[in-house]
Amino acid sequence: MPPESIRAAATSADAAGLDDFWISEDCFAESAVASAVAALAITERVRVGIALLPVPLRSVAQAAMELATIDRLFPGRFVGCIGHGVQMWMQRAGVRAEAPLTLLREYATALRRLLDGEEVTTSGRYVSLEEVTLAYPPLQSPPLLIGAAGPRSLTAAGELGTGTVLALGLEVAALKESTAATLAKAGPGHEVYASLIAATGPDARARVDAELGTYGMPGGPEVGAVGDARAIADRLLDLAAAGLTGIALQPCSDEPDLEGFARFLGEEVRPLLRR
Repeated sequence: MPPESIRAAATSADAAGLDDFWISEDCFAESAVASAVAALAITERVRVGIALLPVPLRSVAQAAMELATIDRLFPGRFVGCIGHGVQMWMQRAGVRAEAPLTLLREYATALRRLLDGEEVTTSGRYVSLEEVTLAYPPLQSPPLLIGAAGPRSLTAAGELGTGTVLALGLEVAALKESTAATLAKAGPGHEVYASLIAATGPDARARVDAELGTYGMPGGPEVGAVGDARAIADRLLDLAAAGLTGIALQPCSDEPDLEGFARFLGEEVRPLLRR
C-alpha cells in the first residue's frame, strides 16, 4: 500500500483498540523507519512495530541511531525488528551477503549492545565498529525482534532477540513447529509473532489465496485467516495455544476499507479472544 495510506491505517488501528500496528519494509516500496515515525506521531496509544529492517541495507550504527531515536521520541510504544532480508531483493540492491546468517548474528549482537548503551568495538566478517557509543541510547533497554524462517535463523532469533517474527505465508502446522523451535532456544519472556493475511466476506478465501500468490506463495485452508469473526478468532486462539504471543493480521492489498477492517478486528474479533 502507498505511504500515504499509513495515516488512515494507523489511526484506524488506534481507534479500534488494537494492541499493535506493524509496518513492513518491502524493497523497494517505502521506508519502514519514516512510516513508523509518522504512525507514532498521529496515534495516541497503539504500539508500532517494524517487521522488519533488512540488515544488509543499513550499517549497524545507522540502525542503532534510528531505533534509539524513535524509542526516545515515543517511549514504550515502539518495537524494532531486523532480519537478513529477502535474498533476491538484497541481490538487486547490490548488498547481498555471502553468509546472511553470519551477518545477522554479528549485526544483532552489536545492535543489542549499542541499544543497551554500551561502547562497542568489534571486528567480524561483516560488522566492524571501533569505540562506538550512542550519545542518546534508549532510556530503557528496548525490545529487539528478529525475523526468521529456516531452522538456523529460528535458532539465532531465539538466542539473540527478545522476540521472533515468523515468515508470512506459513501453514498452521509450520507456524506451530517454528514457534516450538524458537522457544526451545529462547530465554524467558521471549515473544513470538506470526503475520497472517486475513479477509472476511464471501470471497475471503479466494482473495487471501490471490494475495499470497503475489508473493509467490501457495494458498489453502491452512494459510492465513478467513471468514467471519468467529472463524478468524478460532484460528488465532489455535495459534496462541501453540505459544504464539502476538499475531499481525494483514489486509489484502485490494482491501477497499482499511478503517472498516480495523474496526472489524477490534470490535468483532478481539472480544472473542478474551477467554
